Amino acid sequence: MNKPSVDEVLSPKPEARLRIYAWTPNDPPAAYAGLIKVGQTTREDVNERIRQSQGQMQQTYTLHVDALAERDDGSTFRDNDVRQRLIDKKFANPNMDGSREWLRCTADDVKTAIAELRKGLRLSGTHHEDFVMRQEQTDAVDQTYDYYKSRWSEDADAVPRFLWNAKMRFGKTFTSYQLAKKLKAKRVLVVTFKPAVEDAWQADLQNHVDFDGWEYISQKSGGDPRDVAADTPLVYFGSFQNLLGRDRQGNIKPKNEWIHTINWDLVVFDEYHFGAWRDSAKELFEGEDDAAAKAEIKEQYAIGLDEVNEELDVAGKDQDLFLPITTRAYLYLSGTPFKALATGEFIEEQIFNWTYTDEQRAKAEFDAAHPNERNPYGALPQMRLLTYQMPDELLSIASGGEFDEFDLNEFFKAKGTGILAQFEHKDEVQKWLEIIRGSGASQALESLKTKSRPPWPYSDVRLLPYLNHAFWFLPNVAACHAMKNLLEEDQNVFWQEYEVVVSAGADAGVGLEALPPVREAIGSGHDTKTIVMSCGKLTTGVTVPQWSSILMLRNLKSPETYFQAAFRVQSPWSIKNPDGDDPNREEVLKPACFVFDFAPTRALRQISEYGIGLSPGEPNPEKAVADLVSFLPVLAYDGANMVQIDAGGILDMAMAGTSATLLARKWESAMLVNVDNDTLRRVLDSEEAMSAVARIEGWRALGDNVIETIINKSEKVKELKKKAKDGELDKKEKKELTEEEKEYKSLRKKVQEKLIKFATRIPAFMYLTDFRENTLVDVITKIEPELFLTVTGLTVADFNLLVELKVFNTERMNAAVFAFRRYEDASLRYTGIDSHEGLAKIGGYDTVIAKEAALTDEKEPETTD
Repeated sequence: MNKPSVDEVLSPKPEARLRIYAWTPNDPPAAYAGLIKVGQTTREDVNERIRQSQGQMQQTYTLHVDALAERDDGSTFRDNDVRQRLIDKKFANPNMDGSREWLRCTADDVKTAIAELRKGLRLSGTHHEDFVMRQEQTDAVDQTYDYYKSRWSEDADAVPRFLWNAKMRFGKTFTSYQLAKKLKAKRVLVVTFKPAVEDAWQADLQNHVDFDGWEYISQKSGGDPRDVAADTPLVYFGSFQNLLGRDRQGNIKPKNEWIHTINWDLVVFDEYHFGAWRDSAKELFEGEDDAAAKAEIKEQYAIGLDEVNEELDVAGKDQDLFLPITTRAYLYLSGTPFKALATGEFIEEQIFNWTYTDEQRAKAEFDAAHPNERNPYGALPQMRLLTYQMPDELLSIASGGEFDEFDLNEFFKAKGTGILAQFEHKDEVQKWLEIIRGSGASQALESLKTKSRPPWPYSDVRLLPYLNHAFWFLPNVAACHAMKNLLEEDQNVFWQEYEVVVSAGADAGVGLEALPPVREAIGSGHDTKTIVMSCGKLTTGVTVPQWSSILMLRNLKSPETYFQAAFRVQSPWSIKNPDGDDPNREEVLKPACFVFDFAPTRALRQISEYGIGLSPGEPNPEKAVADLVSFLPVLAYDGANMVQIDAGGILDMAMAGTSATLLARKWESAMLVNVDNDTLRRVLDSEEAMSAVARIEGWRALGDNVIETIINKSEKVKELKKKAKDGELDKKEKKELTEEEKEYKSLRKKVQEKLIKFATRIPAFMYLTDFRENTLVDVITKIEPELFLTVTGLTVADFNLLVELKVFNTERMNAAVFAFRRYEDASLRYTGIDSHEGLAKIGGYDTVIAKEAALTDEKEPETTD
């Protein structure tokens, strides 16, 4: 006979479980001001017990704490234990009307006492949070820890690097600290490019019970890390601006020399997309007037974008070159690490992904599995993108540019400052204001024809609640002021119920200084309506819960900039304990948020790039975009109807206007190949790879041992750069540095050009083959080996090996293959040809090569050093 289990022997937990509660009257008598009442009950409805206990008092109150009085081991504690713990901490316990339940403390103090009793700990401060990691956070910590351990087991002196590609609201600060704790780290350095995020790093460390006893120091908080005991876990928070700061001679400033003396256990780079952000930041601030832009960049990017760029380009992956520290491991955090992913800077086993799609999928799955429980993702709204084709009379004045599409910067072009600012196309902008209200003449006519009314932002009752607090992203300072002035003119009565805040230019303040006027205008958000005008400010690192929509009214090229701005409106807006009687309940006020875009092709191109860029492991671009739009619905208005677009439609429209010239650029781009030292070392270490590259046309002309020469010379340049920073270079060495740097950069560029030239042969192969390749893996596996060798000069096995070694950028090449096929399919359908059958017979190899040559001759190859 089987023995019963422990759970079967023990009695089940009683249905009536002891609960600790704490509440305060909303309008207390003077004697009760600042007091909180702590009690206990076995009733399921705590409020019933509170109302009973008030007796004659019977007034409105707020319930701050409602928690089970149970320890982790299953034993219980009582309200007397909680009160005694608070009394031991010197909180007053006045005998109010003969009751010992009143204490002079805060709700957080009560929560801390409960956490202490549950954990059997003595906690400092208000370490009262005791939530555990969500599954994805646990996965991130485990994967990173396992990777570090594997690298250290191979090489005890290795300094491993790991990237968390995690969107905002992932909980990067809390999870990073959990990784540090698992590593038993005693010294953690957090470095960011955006100092405004410091509050989150400090709050998580000082509020959660798991980090009790840890010490937090920053330039802002003060303190010297060297004074902290060696066995006390320490987190130091600093900015690149501060830690990279050097004097005019290029020497490390004395205030930063201490950083050399500490052997860090973990260095965390926050907002790592600054690698790509350097370019995006320029795009963001190009709309500011010169003085404002300089002030903003000086404040947020103190040492200057160009200087950072130079530091990073020299350093490459050797962080010690620009941050002179020693550490056991690096952790990189970013929500938009497109450049790091695209260039193969991190291989697959060095990346943990948590994207918008992952988040929304987890939200839906939790609801399905736990319908009656609080969803930890519930307050994170779903994004929806609505794009609008402007009527012909507006398109005619502002079309052109690279894709011959609606030019938002031209349309909203303005001049003047302050109250004198005006749009150059003022009449057309006025018509646009009428259109987005659904009252334009052409919209009325189309509605009559189609017998349907499309959802214009400021007219559809389903959208209006999400536009009570909107962000309008305009081209420059003049446009922001011009829009405010136009909205305030007498004819625009509708718009005057919105308070317009211009967050642009020097007068708006620098960095976070621009935020208080916005928050003051919004207030609680329930009885106000606002429109914030900006051309760059408040688009990164800022949380305004009430923002529920953004109108994209300027040209943006990079998906980093586009989605950093768009995600401002995806911040959660909810009320905890909405009725004051249940601190465990949360009311979500913003289940969805909206992005409105008036340049449809540009918008859909951003969506496709975002979907593809954040799915580096997905070989099929259409599937990557399909995954994204399953949680980010896209609706497009074509002038007559508004329809939801699927992934195929998005990709087709995103490539609308793609010409042979633009297609050729994809196959000539320096982003298709990787020629950094790590990649070149992988080639050098492989006999087969060295043989393969030697067969690339023109390679032998580069000379013997070209790869080894590049690596050796670049390493020498790094050494000389280090000496230069320490002021140790003599005149001869400075000249040597210049010559060595020129030579290795020239050689690297030549290697890059040869690889790009090879890449341009792949479309010729795809013209000729009878297979239908949509991805790079198709090119490699669905092959005609002899044809591939004839056209490209390499065997398929050679090419496959170079792809595996990351010589060719898989993600970029996937996108190029996919774009080529869609473009070619469209061209063939136009001419009535639906397949490749007989294509070679029609034109022959020479004809196809001639067509390809015409493509590639249209533009000189773009390369980078």
